[in-house]
Amino acid sequence: MPMSLEQKKAMTAEVNAVAQSAHSAVAAEYRGIKATEMDSLRAQARNQGVYLRVVKNSIARRAVEGTDFECMTEEFSGPLMLAFSQEDPGSAARLVKSYAKENSNLVPKFVSISGSVYPASELERLASLPTRDEAISKLMATMKAPTQKLATTLNEVPGKLVRTLAAVRDAKEAG
Repeated sequence: MPMSLEQKKAMTAEVNAVAQSAHSAVAAEYRGIKATEMDSLRAQARNQGVYLRVVKNSIARRAVEGTDFECMTEEFSGPLMLAFSQEDPGSAARLVKSYAKENSNLVPKFVSISGSVYPASELERLASLPTRDEAISKLMATMKAPTQKLATTLNEVPGKLVRTLAAVRDAKEAG
């Protein structure tokens, strides 16, 4: 069923608003995926903070104008599904990568981050980026390490003294 001009404008505005705030985008060909499978993919996307949309290429070209993802316009061809990461840069890539393992009909085509387009081979690299919580956890561990080592070192001095005195005491008692 064809969309009216108003529906097309609304969809373009919606995708543009999402693209303005997104960290990264992944485009994948969805040819051959059943509607029920697509519904489960959409549910997973909502849970992971990913905006997932099947959009005509002409609408997608207009929607990404003026965003970091404008560089993708030349790559739009064929039936594409766009996934925009809302929470962290790797969430859309992780979603597409994991779903593509389960369903061979979902074929990643390209990824975009920070105004650059990369081939689908870079999907793995983008998917391996840590989530926000993982990054904070690693940062805190890195910041805590010097303090922890200092405390351990300072604690070792009196500990060694106590062990030395105990050894001297044991030697005097034995002798």
